[in-house]
Amino acid sequence: MSHGATGPLWWAGRRAGATRPALAQDETVDVAIVGAGYTGLWTAYYLLQADPSLTVLVLEAEHVGFGASGRNGGWVSALYPVGPRTLARDHGESAARDQYAALRDSVDEVGLVARAEGVDCGFHKGGTLVVARNRAQAARGRAEAKDSDYWGSGTMWLEAEEATDRLAVQGLSGATFNPNCARIDPFRLAVGLAKEVEKRGARIHEHTPVTKLGARWVLTEDGIVIKARHVIRATEAWTARLPRHRRTVAPVYSLMVATAPLPQTLWDEIGLADAETFSEMRHVIVYGQRSMDDRLVFGGRGAPYHFGSSIKPEFDSVATVFANLRRSLTNLLPATEGIEFTHAWGGPLGISRDWHPSVGYDPKTGMGHAGGYVGDGVALSNLAGRTLADLVTASDTALTRLPWVQHRSRRWEPEPLRWLGVNAGLQLANLADHEERLTGRPALLGGVLSALTSH
Repeated sequence: MSHGATGPLWWAGRRAGATRPALAQDETVDVAIVGAGYTGLWTAYYLLQADPSLTVLVLEAEHVGFGASGRNGGWVSALYPVGPRTLARDHGESAARDQYAALRDSVDEVGLVARAEGVDCGFHKGGTLVVARNRAQAARGRAEAKDSDYWGSGTMWLEAEEATDRLAVQGLSGATFNPNCARIDPFRLAVGLAKEVEKRGARIHEHTPVTKLGARWVLTEDGIVIKARHVIRATEAWTARLPRHRRTVAPVYSLMVATAPLPQTLWDEIGLADAETFSEMRHVIVYGQRSMDDRLVFGGRGAPYHFGSSIKPEFDSVATVFANLRRSLTNLLPATEGIEFTHAWGGPLGISRDWHPSVGYDPKTGMGHAGGYVGDGVALSNLAGRTLADLVTASDTALTRLPWVQHRSRRWEPEPLRWLGVNAGLQLANLADHEERLTGRPALLGGVLSALTSH
């Protein structure tokens, strides 16, 4: 069995390096955006839609879609890292419902923009399946579906036979299904969105690392100064590299593998006829999709957090995690036994201390930000872009009143507590999954895990 190349499947055969010049001189603009991933690009897109006269400059340390936006699992989902009950406790039930409704709308908005602008990113809204393979997982799935009835989020419980019709999982007890999720090729979306932003008048400069940003100014690594009325930080995991932001988010790695394109006969056996995304009701998150070119793409957490919120290219590749992912996929879908794996890659995502994403803007300083998506950022970043556009243009809208707007997460603990806590959480999640596989009962460690992660 071949294990293939190390590097994102989504970049293969495409120009994934910098194609735009670095910024070469000082600038004065209306809006400076740091980061050419989804958050930065969506913000530029909606700002220029609201006011085409704005001068918008997007600065990127590497290339468009270099971070999570160009490497992720390709789920445009209505998932939110904070549950509705937690949101309701802090903001009221109506606000919690509004947040989730806005996220469901964002899934559709991504598809609408892709179609309207001719961005061929394979957007297909087939929903998502989360399979249960033991009693503990099934109990969680049924409880989630029951909770969804109250909150109106659209999750339903499928018994084993109906679930198997959609995905032929070994040892299936049932699954939840939620229609509010689409499959995409994430790098194609980032590249296509960048082109649309440029058509509308924004400038994107790649290979332009930013070292500092403040009220109405940005400083690049080469000493270039950008003056701007509005400065937007859209750096997600890389936020931890900026001064005074080392403890704002923890960069946690997620890794992925992809198979060669599979024949239709094998897909007839596996399922995913409507290109549903899929996961398992585990504590250690896994996620998969059927790609535009009929590959199985499968990823998950499991790589360690690195001391001091460190981010390095060599952290994108952990052979043991890749091996576990391949083994997990084959165990989940026995029909894939012996198939060829062609790609393996990874990258960091940003997690705030309370697992709560946020979008914020201070009109006094002109500084805005969005992030901390905990891996659910494809649709959330679209919502963030629309919200930031409203905040920057001083528009009081339903989006600017959502509970995640101006949310402040407490900072992560200093090292070595951060390293110990994050990695302990990962180990506890693995142990909880192992316990549930053995006993079929909800893991006793689950409560400890929740307390440790504030999640």
